[in-house]
Amino acid sequence: MDKRERVTVLGLGRMGAALAGALLAAGHPTTVWNRSAAKAGDLVARGAVLAGTAAEAVRASEVVVVCVTDYDVAGDLLGPLAGELAGRALINLTSGSPEQARRSADWAAEHGIDYLDGTIMAVPQGIGQPGSVLLLSGSAEVHSGRKALIELWGDGDYLGADAGLSALYDLALLGVMWSTIASFLHGAALLGTEDVTAQQFLPKVERWLGAVASFLPGIAAQADSGDYATDVSGLDINVAGLDLLARVSRAQGIGTDVPAALHELYARRLAQGSANDGLASLIDTIRRG
Repeated sequence: MDKRERVTVLGLGRMGAALAGALLAAGHPTTVWNRSAAKAGDLVARGAVLAGTAAEAVRASEVVVVCVTDYDVAGDLLGPLAGELAGRALINLTSGSPEQARRSADWAAEHGIDYLDGTIMAVPQGIGQPGSVLLLSGSAEVHSGRKALIELWGDGDYLGADAGLSALYDLALLGVMWSTIASFLHGAALLGTEDVTAQQFLPKVERWLGAVASFLPGIAAQADSGDYATDVSGLDINVAGLDLLARVSRAQGIGTDVPAALHELYARRLAQGSANDGLASLIDTIRRG
């Protein structure tokens, strides 16, 4: 691939601007467009070309990247540009649902647009830095043909031809993040009642998360097989532990939102299955809704 391939970026919020900035830093001729042209000032000073219209921006490049607030905004923006986008590679890095991604891919196919959907597992400041990952699905041709371009932003993890998979993985991984952070903050609040700071708590959490990560391969294997037998820690022990955590939290004067939600899930599974089942059995209750 020509290392100086022309690229257009539509949408210059924090993430869109970071994507365009990485392209400029690598020497790609970069055209940008945003509803509010003022957001392009820094990028123009660094060499980007500010297009007067979105259509003009699309015509400037064979690769078009869109990163806007949501799929409704993306649809309103891209819909009138179908003719200009035909025959070009469209990389949509807008967050949304799997169904929205699939509808966008269908729309692109109808108009002869080579479509790659993606989500970015990084903050804007992390673009192009170690640990930045892009989850990508849709056109294998766009992924393979623009791999070097994508890797300017982060490691490109291609998940397959189903355009909705990147959004589904994104939400699944964010769920892990949100749950972990909420649990960390609950623990910090609990210890804070005895004047232990969150920063003092942190090293213990980091070490414990390493141990928890070591449990996951076994849990994943059980979740896939449906064999939940365990000689380590049954559901009954964990339900009792969560009840104790909630009671101690109340006694220490803090909220119980995090342990109460977990206790409800674990207790519901205990009522449905064996007390000796392992934690992987929770997946059956989650699947039932």
